[in-house]
Amino acid sequence: MKTDGINVLLVDDDPGVLQLLSIRLNALGFNVSCADGGESALKKLGSERVNIVISDLRMDGMNGIELFENIQQHYPSIPVIVLTAHGSIKEAVSATQKGVFSFLTKPVDKDELLSSIQQALRLSDHDTTPETKTSKIITCSANMLQLLEQAKLLAQSDINILIRGESGTGKELLASTLQAFSPRADKPFIAINCSAIPADLLESELFGHVKGAFTGASRDNKGLFASADGGTVFLDEIGDMPAQLQVKLLRVLQEQKIRPVGSHDDIAINVRVLSATHQNLETAITDGKFREDLYYRLNVASLNLPALRDRVADIQLLARHFLNCIAQRNGGVCKKFSPAALEALMAYHWPGNIRQLNNVVEQTAALAPSPIIGEAQILATLPQVKASPVDNLSLTEARKNFEREYLQKLLFQTKGNVSDAARHAGRNRSDFHKLIKKHQLDPDVQRSAKRAGK
Repeated sequence: MKTDGINVLLVDDDPGVLQLLSIRLNALGFNVSCADGGESALKKLGSERVNIVISDLRMDGMNGIELFENIQQHYPSIPVIVLTAHGSIKEAVSATQKGVFSFLTKPVDKDELLSSIQQALRLSDHDTTPETKTSKIITCSANMLQLLEQAKLLAQSDINILIRGESGTGKELLASTLQAFSPRADKPFIAINCSAIPADLLESELFGHVKGAFTGASRDNKGLFASADGGTVFLDEIGDMPAQLQVKLLRVLQEQKIRPVGSHDDIAINVRVLSATHQNLETAITDGKFREDLYYRLNVASLNLPALRDRVADIQLLARHFLNCIAQRNGGVCKKFSPAALEALMAYHWPGNIRQLNNVVEQTAALAPSPIIGEAQILATLPQVKASPVDNLSLTEARKNFEREYLQKLLFQTKGNVSDAARHAGRNRSDFHKLIKKHQLDPDVQRSAKRAGK
């Protein structure tokens, strides 16, 4: 995350603490302003641009919680981190329930403070990285950040890209990100779900038709490909495209021409085609359900979206984002999750991925009688965990899946501490490192997820 341009307001009645934290944050590239108390901080907020406030809890006059309540009332988009030399579980829970983003105990670990600042800024949309501003993808997970870097590079070329991922992982959002990063960013982006339109209408929707081409064709329709000329067409669930239409799509990709239904004339187009599927197209090719030549035309390059269960650090970011969206949509006060509720969200396996998470947040927010959504409400909303189907899994695949999930949960429970996790697993540290490397797990991601849930 870029820190230049980010303005931090430090609030503490101890000049020594202000000086020490100012030096640390200035060294990291932040713009730092200081206030010696709550009243002084509110004056600065009224005259200066502030992205985040870091305040001591116990100060003469207005304390940190009172300052936060003032900020929440008048500057609700500014996140607040509270520091205290007198930390207790009771105070931490109370502060978090009121909406304080993070509660840290002095002496503050600089890495922990930086992590909290980064996550608060991401959540509040103050992160100035191109990915956050351009793609609208909310993430702090290493695997997703790496995927975004790949997407940014692939977007610069004009090749067709196949996006793979489970249902609900955000394939259309990634496709729009590719468009946003590309030279076609200011041109049309048109998405269509191939499984949502009847087979006999799909050709007309894609390539258009002329008046009188079929019963009900009372006027010409240019179709989605012609409408997207110069831009990008996104074909979602490409694996469900009928066989006869696959042949016509292949011709369009080869010749960059379309022929509307009922017409004898070709129309030249200039479009980039992105496609997506949750199916195994290689198996569909073997079964004769998908054309191999079309597959290679669509899959010049591919991007694989991870499931939400493999992005544990993003769950709390996404959940809080959905709450903010609900508050903006309804014009009300944004509700908060209790720490235990966030723990429950991050412990769940999310078979429906981000779409399911969004639904759960919508339901719990609608049913929550108070501003705080508790663990019991989350657990009541989550479907009962069902045994995963194993009919199509080999014993090796099943063992690998279990091992990865076990390691991920263990790292989360130990806050990413590899030594502690290895001890719990009954392995030496070297062997445990090999295991997490084998499954491409990042202890730092689990560590940040655990901190964010507190």
